[in-house]
Amino acid sequence: MIDIKILRENPELIKENCAKRKYDVDIDALHDLDQQYLKLVRETEDLRAERNRLSKECQSNPAAREQVKAMKGELSEKEKLQDELKAQVEEKLTWLPNFQSPDTPDGESDADNVEVKVVGEKPVFDFQPRDHQAIGEILGIIDTQRGSKVAQSGFYYWVGKGAMLTQAMYFWAQKELVKRGFTMMMSPCAAKSRTLFGTGYLPFFKDQIYPIGNEDLCLIGTAEQTLVGFHADEVMDAARLPERLTAYTPCFRTEAGSYGKEARGIFRVHQFHKVEQIIFCRPEDSPKCHEECLANEEYLLQQLGVPYHVVNVCIGDLGAPAYKKYDCEAWFPGYNGYREVTSNSNLTDFQSRRLNIRYKDGNGGKGFVHTISATGLTDRVVCAMLENFQREDGSVVVPEVLRPFTGFDVIEAPAR
Repeated sequence: MIDIKILRENPELIKENCAKRKYDVDIDALHDLDQQYLKLVRETEDLRAERNRLSKECQSNPAAREQVKAMKGELSEKEKLQDELKAQVEEKLTWLPNFQSPDTPDGESDADNVEVKVVGEKPVFDFQPRDHQAIGEILGIIDTQRGSKVAQSGFYYWVGKGAMLTQAMYFWAQKELVKRGFTMMMSPCAAKSRTLFGTGYLPFFKDQIYPIGNEDLCLIGTAEQTLVGFHADEVMDAARLPERLTAYTPCFRTEAGSYGKEARGIFRVHQFHKVEQIIFCRPEDSPKCHEECLANEEYLLQQLGVPYHVVNVCIGDLGAPAYKKYDCEAWFPGYNGYREVTSNSNLTDFQSRRLNIRYKDGNGGKGFVHTISATGLTDRVVCAMLENFQREDGSVVVPEVLRPFTGFDVIEAPAR
């Protein structure tokens, strides 16, 4: 959520930001509404002060008693209208996107993201490389048909050594993040609407959320929602910042509007798994913590041996809550291109204002924390491993760092 002081002191800055991000919000109308609210606040305070002054005269001045009685109803009406105006202003504020970093590229979509670096050598095959769906079918380690039968299209099974490889990757990744100062968490897989609102998924991504019946609960789309919500309505000790949390969870997304996209394989699905990185920090530290999370993502991909590039995400692909965002896109030989596997956003105080997460230090300094939300690894990285480490017969070599956890070096192709 945007600091309302900016609306009051520099509404043109918010207009410019909304125009750049192509968010159609009437800032003039919002500013006028807020001015009405402030005017009413002053009137209410003046009326309350006059009532309090006259109340002191009531015993000796009968006329004062009548005035106080008359003021009571007027004051009640003003307070009611004040609450209504405040709620209207706050509701409209929730639709304002975060500001963006000065070095965020212009652009309309992911096609306009700007490459920052390229890491790793793309594999060269003396055969036509398969995509992960074909490899999974040969090895019997991915089953989308039974996923559709049991649930619906967009759900799938990891089977046998595919499941073992995937679980090994997640366990290894969390161990590596713990070495880097993260606290491992086991998180709920459901969250209240207030938590989803606080993290910016409501109202901006409402159509991506799975509600649970008639309850005020939804399945999480990412552990970001529950890990950031962990400190809602709390004042954090600045001496303990930055605080780093990580969790491995299933993630659920409707993928509304994506029909026909990424139809093959398990790239765009309704349920997947993910290790998340979350950092709470002081405002001045968020750029450094953002780069730290990117370094963690790169380290994990490099240790696995997956070639990738990093892109600086453009305004049109940024998403309302993010101030700055990096994506790591792995090389997929079967696709013959780079595809997103991790994402890393500096949210500044956008989430902490909505969830009321503050910090306080021993010198009286206080404010809203900044939050960083970054992927550790997802199922997509396993798909990238299958494609990059495949052999002609369909077998797949397991990355060396995962072998102590899998207990095997190769997922062998069945005999023909």
